[in-house]
Amino acid sequence: MSSTLASQLSATAESISKNVAAPVVSALNESIAGLQATFDINSTIQVGASLPTFKLPNALGNEVTSESLLAKGPVLITLYRGDWCPFCNLALRSLQLHLDEFRAKGVTVVAISPELPNTSLSATEKNELKFEVLSDVGNKFARQLGIVWDQPKSVNSVFESFKIDLKERNGDDSMALPIPTTLLVDAKGVVRNIHIDPDYRQRLETTTALAWVDAL
Repeated sequence: MSSTLASQLSATAESISKNVAAPVVSALNESIAGLQATFDINSTIQVGASLPTFKLPNALGNEVTSESLLAKGPVLITLYRGDWCPFCNLALRSLQLHLDEFRAKGVTVVAISPELPNTSLSATEKNELKFEVLSDVGNKFARQLGIVWDQPKSVNSVFESFKIDLKERNGDDSMALPIPTTLLVDAKGVVRNIHIDPDYRQRLETTTALAWVDAL
């Protein structure tokens, strides 16, 4: 798979706009535009800040702490929407493809979503991920980062049309999701690089994340 992540994301977005019912596509586009209009980058975690500590269950239900991860060195953390999101799955697969490069540079890769541990296991299996996938149930950690999107009611019909039951997957009926975010944190727990985009169809190119690591 030599194509860039950006080209894969773009092809997926194009396929959705062509093959999904027009009212659903329109609701999706409106919700993204609404988030872009209200999103304030200054209210999110900033470069130079200390990462809030966390203790989150992995796909097997075992607790993983930020301290245990940082004890090994720098950590690349990616927060994603869920196993049901095709854009998230492409981004996770791209990280997996480059995982050996991150490990060779001494960096631990971790993915976090609001899905319950038993749901995130299917994401791990489906994408054959060899890095930790953690469950931030209720988006508690994501809220500390300032990256939670409380989705408008208008998207309910979108999830219904795709037969995605967020309440079942996330264990709450808030419909809140993290805005996809990738952070590189140094071994001292200081945030060195951040990528946040309120348009969840856009993601950080994995080669850019590797360049961040090289600049550490």
